[in-house]
Amino acid sequence: MDMILLRDYGTKALLAALAALLTYWLISAIRLIISARGINPLVKQFFSQVARGRVDAAYLLTTKNYRLHVSRQNFIRLLSSLELRRYRNLKSGRPRIQEGQIILTVKLNSEDKKQVLPLDFTFVKVGEDWRIDRILKA
Repeated sequence: MDMILLRDYGTKALLAALAALLTYWLISAIRLIISARGINPLVKQFFSQVARGRVDAAYLLTTKNYRLHVSRQNFIRLLSSLELRRYRNLKSGRPRIQEGQIILTVKLNSEDKKQVLPLDFTFVKVGEDWRIDRILKA
């Protein structure tokens, strides 16, 4: 009789733990989706500014912190070293939250899909808008 009760309580405890884990995961996913709103349009705007040759406009999509650490000339060097003209297709990955920042890996694919350039963008919310705080080759 005691073993039956113990197994019954163990099963209920396991189900409760799974329900709590599922609830936590669901709340985290919803929080991430809500907080990441506005990032994809910013990424599209950034690359469209670069494609049009409006480097200054793309540079202004970054945070003041980024502009303090990366001068305009270094920003231009970064863009030229990436050789973005070779890539046509843009695919963004799943955003990750880390210390109040959102990190998004963007993969640029060449037209022949033989070359992939992964870039990690770190975004910070400045007021109501998202801004790029870091750009790294992944």
